[in-house]
Formats: sequence, structure tokens, C-alpha cells
Amino acid sequence: MKAGRVLRHVLAMQWNTRRQFPVATLDAIEAAIAQTEKAHDGEIRFAIETSLPLPVIWKDVEPRQHAQLVFSHLGVWNTEHNNGVLIYLQLADRNVEIIADRGLSGRVTAAQWEAVCHLMEEHFRAGRFREGSVAGVEAVGSLLARHFPAQPGRSTNELPDRPVLL
Repeated sequence: MKAGRVLRHVLAMQWNTRRQFPVATLDAIEAAIAQTEKAHDGEIRFAIETSLPLPVIWKDVEPRQHAQLVFSHLGVWNTEHNNGVLIYLQLADRNVEIIADRGLSGRVTAAQWEAVCHLMEEHFRAGRFREGSVAGVEAVGSLLARHFPAQPGRSTNELPDRPVLL
């Protein structure tokens, strides 16, 4: 366990997350998810976590491992075509993780997911949280549309579009 990481998580404040992701930004992310889901049959969830609980940090759980737990907790795995995607932001570690369900394995490469993460991180470093989040959602939506295009007459929304603050 690294002291710097513990300190970042202990000092991370929820009010700062709400400043970076005000209601208008959450609304924009929700609208972007709803818009992209018109073009594909996948499901996108967006989760933002300010910091990890101290016991999780103590066990040296990496952001990706924790994102997999969030993926399960939010039920992103529970879609008809196993094509749910979680975009997970862990602010204290300054990390973006994308967890995709098994229906996407072999269709979208790790490099493609990494490119989306880097796109978002570039915006976030410049303080553009709204733009980075929407760009990430649109990029994930584009990948889903390529592999799971919308079927005519099907308009099932299996998961909530509203981003969740953990």
C-alpha cells in the first residue's frame, strides 16, 4: 500500500466531485447515453466514484478490480445480449476504466477501449469533465453500434441512463 494513494483517497471530497460533475453535466451524460443507445442494442452505464473506502485501499485493490465489482453491483452484466458497458471514473486515482460484458469480448480490442479512456483522460486533465464524459459515451456508443446495431422496432432500455455517483 502506498501512502500517497491513501492520502489522495482520504483527502478526496464529495463536494469536489459534485463541482466537477454538477447536475447539468450529469444531464448531458444521460442525454448522450440515451442518444447513442438509439443507434445500437448495447447498454451503457456511467459511474463516478470520488474515492475508495479505506479497507479497499488497505487491501491494495486496483481501480480496474474495483470497477469490475461496480460492474457487477450495477447489474451491467445482466443484459439480454451480454453487451453492457460500464464507464467507471475513479477520481482520487485519476483513473478511467471501461468494463465490457462477454458479448463484446473478441469484437472490441483492449486497444480500442484504451483509446476511449485516453480520449476522456485528455479532456479531464484540461478540466473539461462534461466534454470528456460525453466524448467517452459517444466513442463507446460508436463501438457498440458497429457490433450491435439497433434492430428495427426494438427499443428496450435495460439499464438506467442516468450516471451514478458512488
